Amino acid sequence: MKVKPIPEGYGAVTPFIIVKGAAQLLDFMTDAFGAEEMGRVVGEDGSIGHAGTRIGDSVVMTFDAKADWPWTPSFLPLYVEDGDEVFRQALKAGATSVTEMTNMPWGDRVGRVRDPFGNLWWIMTRIEDVDEEEIGRRYGQPEYVDAIGVRPERRVLHT
Repeated sequence: MKVKPIPEGYGAVTPFIIVKGAAQLLDFMTDAFGAEEMGRVVGEDGSIGHAGTRIGDSVVMTFDAKADWPWTPSFLPLYVEDGDEVFRQALKAGATSVTEMTNMPWGDRVGRVRDPFGNLWWIMTRIEDVDEEEIGRRYGQPEYVDAIGVRPERRVLHT
């Protein structure tokens, strides 16, 4: 039998979140995003050496940072069916709002939250399919300039 180079249920890219407080992060991901824990390896000192969770169709792995390691926040886009509901759920689970849910020029409704560990989650729902020409036109409209928080002279087309 040939071994699959990418394990069943994993994508080509799998985020790994390294934090001080991995067990609490796992609880947060469960409460905020409905994550399902796949398993964890706990060291003799009680720290998590490895844990995997599934959020939707993606696997997110985590482990506890060592005391002398620098803080390494993660930036995680999360596509969901109902961004507004997941945004509210994340706030109830302990996240803080970075940006409210807003319609973006490329057709996504997006809000950002910071989890209690400093990681940023972009909560996104595709609300319309928009072609490149329309995206470019929208980048000049005030409501979209405000939504993405950049001045027109700093615009970069979304790809």
